[in-house]
Amino acid sequence: MPINPFDDAEEIAKKSMVLFLLIDCSGSMSGSKIGTVNAVMEELISEIRGIGGADADIKIAVLKFSGGSEWMYPEPISVENFEWKPLDAENVTDLGSAFSELNSKLSRNSFMNSPSLSFAPVMILMSDGYPTDNFEKGLEELRRNRWYSAGIKAAVAIGEDADLDILARFTENPDSVVAAHNGEALAKLVKFVAITSSQIGSRSIRLAETEEDFRTKQQTAAEQIREYAESSEISEDIEEGW
Repeated sequence: MPINPFDDAEEIAKKSMVLFLLIDCSGSMSGSKIGTVNAVMEELISEIRGIGGADADIKIAVLKFSGGSEWMYPEPISVENFEWKPLDAENVTDLGSAFSELNSKLSRNSFMNSPSLSFAPVMILMSDGYPTDNFEKGLEELRRNRWYSAGIKAAVAIGEDADLDILARFTENPDSVVAAHNGEALAKLVKFVAITSSQIGSRSIRLAETEEDFRTKQQTAAEQIREYAESSEISEDIEEGW
C-alpha cells in the first residue's frame, strides 16, 4: 500500500506549499530569453501573493542550472518576503545535476521541513535546449522521491530547440509541457502555469489527501495548462520566433 509522505506531519490550521522553479541558465538562454525570464518573474512573485488565502503559506525555491546547479536562496522563502535576484546565462545545460539537487531537497530533513501540514510541492521546469550531462541518472533518483511523485509538475520549453520529450519525462504527462516561441508567449505561459499550478496545489481536496487526490490535482493542472496553451491568446504568438 502506498505510503502517504505527509503521515508524520502535525496538523495546525495553516498549511505550507513550496513552489520549485528550475530554470535553465545555459549560454543559449543569454540575451532576450533570460531577460524575459527575469522580467516575468518579478511580476509573477507579486501575483502569487495571496494565492491559497489565509490557510496556505506559499514558499518559493529557485534552482538555476547551467554548469552545475545552485539555489537562489539556501532555503525556501515565503512569497510575502521573496525578492527576485536577476539571473545570468552562461555555460552548459546540466539538467541531471538539477534533478539530483532537487531530489536532495525534497525531504522532511531539508526544504520540506515545515512544522505544519504540507501540501505536495509544485515543480516547474524551464529550459531551451538538450541536457549536456547524464540527466537519466538524476531523473531516476528523483522518481523514487515520494514528494516528487505526489507533486504537481509542469514544464515550459523555451524556443524551438528545447527537447519536449525530456521535459515530458520530468512532468510524467505531455499535457503539462508547453512551448514558448517568443518573449510574449513565454511571459504569458510562465505566469499561467505557475499561478494555475499554485492555485490547484494549495487547495485542499479533503483534510487528509490521498494518492488519488494527488493524481487528480496533477491531471487538473495538466488539462488547464493544455487548454490555455491551445487557446487563441497563445496561438497568436506562435508566428514570430526568438
